[in-house]
Amino acid sequence: MARIYLDHNATTPVDPEVLSAMLPFFAQTYGNASSIHTFGQQARAAVEQSREHVARLLGARAAEIVFTSGGTESDNLAILGVVRAVPSERKHVITTAIEHHAVLNTCQALEAEGVEVTYLPVSAAGVVDPAGVREALRPHTVLISVMMANNELGTIQPIEEIGRIAAEAEVWFHTDAVQAAGKVPIDVAHLGVDLLSISGHKIYAPKGVGALYVRSGTRLAPQAFGGHHERDRRPGTENVPGIIALGKAAELSLAKQATEPARLAALRDRFEKAILDRVPAARVNGAGAARVANTTNITFSFIEGESLVIALDLQAIACSTGAACSSGAIEPSHVLTAIGLAAPEARASLRFSLGRTTAAEDVDRAIAVVPAVVEHLRDLSPLYKKPVSTP
Repeated sequence: MARIYLDHNATTPVDPEVLSAMLPFFAQTYGNASSIHTFGQQARAAVEQSREHVARLLGARAAEIVFTSGGTESDNLAILGVVRAVPSERKHVITTAIEHHAVLNTCQALEAEGVEVTYLPVSAAGVVDPAGVREALRPHTVLISVMMANNELGTIQPIEEIGRIAAEAEVWFHTDAVQAAGKVPIDVAHLGVDLLSISGHKIYAPKGVGALYVRSGTRLAPQAFGGHHERDRRPGTENVPGIIALGKAAELSLAKQATEPARLAALRDRFEKAILDRVPAARVNGAGAARVANTTNITFSFIEGESLVIALDLQAIACSTGAACSSGAIEPSHVLTAIGLAAPEARASLRFSLGRTTAAEDVDRAIAVVPAVVEHLRDLSPLYKKPVSTP
């Protein structure tokens, strides 16, 4: 029985074209991109070409792209770099309650340094109100950080409107676009962001590479020290194979933006409708908001989500209870509790995230399997009373 992978928000398989592009840089074109001889210059040329590809995906200039080890480092560099570059003693940051832990934990680290942080609530649909951002501004606010698309719900935040608010207040604005890149069109100038994070393994490149867009003129203090790589913003010998892979993945993502989101949205919507039709006491979280095309988060009341993940895995279907970096966490998802779900409901929720490898027959199989597995687990639950059918 072929396994079905519906957890693309956790990570994506490396695209064959991406793998083909990066392989020569392990053993053939292996030079250090900082070396001035031919070996090094071949690597440098490839790195700069990749920088161009990433910039085009984001509507940026190549000189504004900083390569990192992934989304977490990009978020850390953006937030810590901006805040620590501001010389004033009193500083304030605005973010939301549904950010990825790479943002939330970084903000908590800043709080330990005496920085004030406001964590804005979101609606029941999982969207922050731009008016709340405006109201949270203080004279000493130095940064706003709001994710573009939520990793658990798929909800798209009003980044363009928040960008206008940040510009009017002359406050730096960062967005974590790890789950948005390749799924929705991105133009950093149109959005009004000063910094934007992406991760390679979410767009069919390997793990361990990412990028941070830094608008020209943005003050950014480096968070690591060594050589003068990446325009003194991120020292260390470049991960050339990873960077080549990210560049190719960005190129492919841009080429597929015209067709792939519509294909995935059709499959996602068909899956949601079938599950809601066949499974009582189920609901889609974030359904009232704009979402990225590939993501659905569904609450299956009266069961434990982790038990359902395991049961579905035994049926060769992979999904998740939420963010991959939170697997095994005892506490319910902070995202789901932020939209108003009680702890038992949050723990009964699963995320299904589709991708390029998802075919119509995969969705059909999931539609056939999920209701039966849910019913079986509910039969074992003392909390569930099966509806009595009427003639």
